[in-house]
Amino acid sequence: MDCNCFESPWPADELLMKYQYISDFFIALAYFSIPLELIYFVKKSAVFPYRWVLVQFGAFIVLCGATHLINLWTFNMHTRTVAVVMTTAKGLTAAVSCATALMLVHIIPDLLSVKTRELFLKNKAAELDREMGLIRTQEETGRHVRMLTHEIRSTLDRHTILKTTLVELGRTLGLEECAIWMPARTGLELNLAYTLHQQNPVGLSVPIQLPVINQVFNTSRAVKISPSSPVARLRSSGPHMLGEVVAVRVPLLHLSNFHIHDWPELSTKRYALMVLMLPSDSARQWHVHELELVEVVADQVAVALSHAAILEESMRARDLLMQQNVALDLARREAETAVHARNDFLAVMNHEMRTPIHAIIALSSLLQETELSPEQRLMVETILKSSNLLATLINDVLDLSRLEDGSLQLEIGTFNLHSLFREVLNLIKPIAAVKKLYVTLILSPDLIEYAVGDEKRLMQVLLNVVGNAIKFTKEGGVTVSAFVAKFESLRDPRAPDFCPTHSDNHFYLRVEVKDTGSGINPQEIPKLFMKFVQSQPLATKNSGGSGLGLAICKRFVNLMEGHIWIESDGLGRGSTVIFIVKLGIPARLNESNLPFLHKGPGNQIELNFSGLKVVVMDDNSVGRMVTKGLLVHLGCDVLAVSSGDECVRAVSYEHKVVFLDVSMAAVDSFEVAVRMREKFSKRSDRPFIVALTGNTDRMIKENCRRVGMDGVILKPVSVDKMRRVLSDLLEHGYLVESQ
Repeated sequence: MDCNCFESPWPADELLMKYQYISDFFIALAYFSIPLELIYFVKKSAVFPYRWVLVQFGAFIVLCGATHLINLWTFNMHTRTVAVVMTTAKGLTAAVSCATALMLVHIIPDLLSVKTRELFLKNKAAELDREMGLIRTQEETGRHVRMLTHEIRSTLDRHTILKTTLVELGRTLGLEECAIWMPARTGLELNLAYTLHQQNPVGLSVPIQLPVINQVFNTSRAVKISPSSPVARLRSSGPHMLGEVVAVRVPLLHLSNFHIHDWPELSTKRYALMVLMLPSDSARQWHVHELELVEVVADQVAVALSHAAILEESMRARDLLMQQNVALDLARREAETAVHARNDFLAVMNHEMRTPIHAIIALSSLLQETELSPEQRLMVETILKSSNLLATLINDVLDLSRLEDGSLQLEIGTFNLHSLFREVLNLIKPIAAVKKLYVTLILSPDLIEYAVGDEKRLMQVLLNVVGNAIKFTKEGGVTVSAFVAKFESLRDPRAPDFCPTHSDNHFYLRVEVKDTGSGINPQEIPKLFMKFVQSQPLATKNSGGSGLGLAICKRFVNLMEGHIWIESDGLGRGSTVIFIVKLGIPARLNESNLPFLHKGPGNQIELNFSGLKVVVMDDNSVGRMVTKGLLVHLGCDVLAVSSGDECVRAVSYEHKVVFLDVSMAAVDSFEVAVRMREKFSKRSDRPFIVALTGNTDRMIKENCRRVGMDGVILKPVSVDKMRRVLSDLLEHGYLVESQ
């Protein structure tokens, strides 16, 4: 039995009509709401390029809604007017829908192109985002590099540089471990030198020929290596997965690569190895910018290590130089001390040796003027000759010492050059006459009479050279030639250091001393200018020389900007000594006040010294007695005193000459001279003050002139020498030269 629980009050067809009626109502409502939304969109989207399309589409929707709304009145009986309105609405809807469809055919491609551009812009935006990310990454990398570089270069200590590198890389890159392997001295191994977490790493080493090491050393880029490679086994093994490992080479600069005037090149064989390890059990991988950071840091470490190596070498060189300077300064002070000690010793020995020689020569000369038998006279002459030879030896040693330490200076003055040669010949002729030798002097007509130079040193050289010629000549004679050397002939390949200069204010004097003596072996000639050296054939014949004469002559000639040499064809053929010296030309050759000329013994004016009152001051009793004996022998009335006060009190207007020994230790002889000058206000009342000294130092003479002394006499003093001194004082009122 059928049972209908719910039965509709309307028939089925009518119910369907009701549903359509309701649907049309809601459709019409929806259609009318859509244009309102489109109007709102168009109002808010003023930049939309297709506003008229939206208006057309809104009209289409409104007409569609209108047809559905009108359709509500068609479900019941309706009038013709409703039918006409309905038909018109549907016709307009059809027209607008067709127009909209046709218009969309043209609009859709544009809309698609807009979508394409939108996708393109999205891709560009994404690419820009990636580039900005790279830029930010690079900036971050650069910041880390600058920070690391600053930290690395903040010191030039090699150990601090490497340790700082590991710490900063570990902090920046978040590393689990970081290590540096340094090459061994043998170059066959790499030794573990520094690690990030181990303060004192165990001395591990690996062969440098491992494939993984060669792989890293063959490129300047950072290389990913296996975590199980020998250089990466620094972490404790366990079940966890090891992180990725990167290795990079660090070039090392060697001091053996340094070249003069060139920057050192990096060695292609010597590298350190830097190993960097990411944390274990981590999915993290090495990024490109991190690898670039590692490469840059490796280069910076190489530069810093090179600077540190250069600094270390510079500091070692500085320390070595300081040690050498200290040693040189010590040696200099020791040398100065030795020079001072030598000078003091020579000064003392000079005085101490000249004092007894002074006594020997003075007493021998006094004894020589007494009545003696021929045998006694021969013995006295031998004593006098030996004493003079010893005095000459002392002078040579002292002159050589002063020449070597540079304390000897030339005494420049105007002198008569012709008279100097004649005086030398007058001194040499008596010796030549004994040996029956001739002595000839040839002076060139163009040789000027007066010259400027050191007369005493030139005379000493000439006397030495001519004396040697006489000494080693048995028969024949000696010829002395002097002339002005032509400038073009001055150059001599034997003397490369001799550099003559041309000037109108000076000339070069050439002197040739030719003898007919025993001659010299040419191989022996260079040795003759050495100290204490003589030609062997001559030295064995009891020449009586010390071997100092030519050595001193050479130094004197060099001081006078000249050159000296010897020419000989061999033994038995004679020899020629030639020397060239530079002399000045006086500004006024015709002056009448040119210096007095030296007087030779033959030209000395004989004066009577009988009754001449003289005072002698000397603290040495022997020296005082000898000087007094010389003066008494010449007829003087002598008062001898031993102290300065006694001398000043004793001297009076009657005394004509006072001899002061300036080498006394306990008396300041210069002060005594000043006191005597003060005692006699008038020059005519004051006696002549003459210094007696055994010191050849130039300062002694300058001090004597400074205090107003009238002359200086160098010990030893003979009767003839004392006679010449007194004659000069009485005739000229001063000593012509230091005797």
